[in-house]
Amino acid sequence: MTGESLRINAARLRDDIEQLAGIGRREDHGIYRMAFSDGDMQAREWLLQRVDAAGLTVHQDGAANICARLGWRDDVASVIAGSHIDTVPGAGHLDGALGVLCALEALRVLKDAGVSLRRPVEAIAFSDEEGRFGGLFGSQALAGQVTPGYLYSARDLDGVTLIDAMARHGLDARAALHAQRSPDSIHAYVELHIEQGPVLDRQGVSVGIVDAITGLFKWQVTLTGAANHAGTTPMNMRADAFQGLTEFATQIDRVLEEHGSPASVATIGRVELFPGAANVVPGQAVFSLDVRDTDAGTLARLAESFQRALAAIARRRGLMFEYQILSEIAPVPCAPLVRDAVEQAVETLGIEATHINSGAAHDAQVIASIAPAGMVFVPSKEGRSHSSAEWTAWNDIEAGANVLLHTLQRLAG
Repeated sequence: MTGESLRINAARLRDDIEQLAGIGRREDHGIYRMAFSDGDMQAREWLLQRVDAAGLTVHQDGAANICARLGWRDDVASVIAGSHIDTVPGAGHLDGALGVLCALEALRVLKDAGVSLRRPVEAIAFSDEEGRFGGLFGSQALAGQVTPGYLYSARDLDGVTLIDAMARHGLDARAALHAQRSPDSIHAYVELHIEQGPVLDRQGVSVGIVDAITGLFKWQVTLTGAANHAGTTPMNMRADAFQGLTEFATQIDRVLEEHGSPASVATIGRVELFPGAANVVPGQAVFSLDVRDTDAGTLARLAESFQRALAAIARRRGLMFEYQILSEIAPVPCAPLVRDAVEQAVETLGIEATHINSGAAHDAQVIASIAPAGMVFVPSKEGRSHSSAEWTAWNDIEAGANVLLHTLQRLAG
């Protein structure tokens, strides 16, 4: 098989997808492979068996990232592809897992075809991309962003610590401090992923060439007024925190239009009212604000504009406001080295593709801090993800997998 005629083994890849999808699936048809849970560990063991069966070497670092390696040399920078196999509760079968399995399949094809490569190629499954313990643990460890303070404080929503969760399976979380890779050891990183949005599906395009990965800031905002009797307090004498929230919500479109870009989005996804009684004027409203864009300057302008909007509303309605920054992630442009290789692969294969931005955070965003990184998207049916309804047509999966295969061949060969 010549380099130009390389194709994935579709039956083998489909079998991998179906087998992994059965691990952690429950009666509600959702998949439960939260990081370092029993389901996640079972999936890891399955993946290790598949790597061994392929005749590839395996490396597991201190963060429990699993790497399958082809043509490994520690004196030559490698090309890495992958994603993650952990899930949110009740997940679908493709988010993360598809990128790992397509990377593994690409390595098998390159090995079986005896393709001559100048660089080693790795397929990686990162630990805890879904943030059970508050971050993108595996890729952050590989990029040298994990600190002792994080390791000792990280815990999930049930209070289980990262250290205890890993120790339960014989893993030492502190070893993650030694998982850092030198930037000189990585030539490029490529991540294939379902889009998790509706753009490709609505356009009827099989492959998205990702230009940039969104950044975000997430706040918890508190508006404080005065709780009072709903029947005896005149409307013009109220300090109604919920009315302040609703007015702020109506300002979102204006702020985005005036200070954002076509890529800007903002979401209020959680609201709590206190004291929360039907016959009491709400004295306090606590809500989340999630704002995303692919440009750091635009994000900064949006943050300032939302602060001004909150201040004006609070002043006008006799409220106090404060906000807590829950997270901030910088946007990342995809590296021309990777993007060009993806474009060449698409052209070679004759596959229709379009350029697109990622509205979700990914491991590629972290790896981009130490190496050239890029992404390939395939459609999500109706934009569904993080749900048992998650689905991608097989012809789109096959197209994306072949694009990944040829991208890796170009970057490594």
